Amino acid sequence: MQRYFVNKKDNNQFELSQEDTHHIKTVMRMKLEDIVEVVFNEKVYLTKIKKLQPLVVASIIEEYLAYNELGVKVTICQSLVKENKMDLILQKSVELGANSFIPLQTKNSIIKGTKGDFEKKVSRWQEIVKNASRQSKRNIVPKVFDVLSVKELGEVEYDLKILCTVNEMTRNLKNILQNNAKCDTMIIVVGPEGGFTRDEEEYLIQKGFLSTSLSKFVLRTETAALCALSMINYEYER
Repeated sequence: MQRYFVNKKDNNQFELSQEDTHHIKTVMRMKLEDIVEVVFNEKVYLTKIKKLQPLVVASIIEEYLAYNELGVKVTICQSLVKENKMDLILQKSVELGANSFIPLQTKNSIIKGTKGDFEKKVSRWQEIVKNASRQSKRNIVPKVFDVLSVKELGEVEYDLKILCTVNEMTRNLKNILQNNAKCDTMIIVVGPEGGFTRDEEEYLIQKGFLSTSLSKFVLRTETAALCALSMINYEYER
């Protein structure tokens, strides 16, 4: 069953966006009285299509008691990578329960630019996240924030701040998660293909980030976030 997200509820019905209306009418070829799921304020409603023009209107049949979110809010902070890799990271991270995303500009990032240069990319990434949320039956659409610098990243506040690294002297993520079972928010920071510079790592560690190893193997940047989220799912959803 198709799922759509809305920002407004009008009495006992929802008006869907122009994009979702196009998807319902043109892609899915739905008709009046067809059933769809609508998510509003993280609640899932079973609805019936009552109007197709100009925008789809769906009336509520019942509310689901379904909440498909992790017990901890995880932000993935991903260093800027090529478009196809970023798309994969966003899609699969949504499927694994990520709550939000921060693109990160580092010295070794292949993709460079000012914040203004990334406005269209952030908008596109948000659309990818929305579609992945719909497909994976999420109760929320994770937020994609504007690109941050390493210096700006140092000022963010989370209960647990994880810096993924290949440094052999770091602590294992599994042990860190087991010792922080009650944290409500965490951020996982993944470096670029060339890794963080020593200055970047030292700065973030001084700002409270825990230098952490994900595996005895060296993971590609597009694998690291997914590995971390898989471990978080295991530890927090038992």
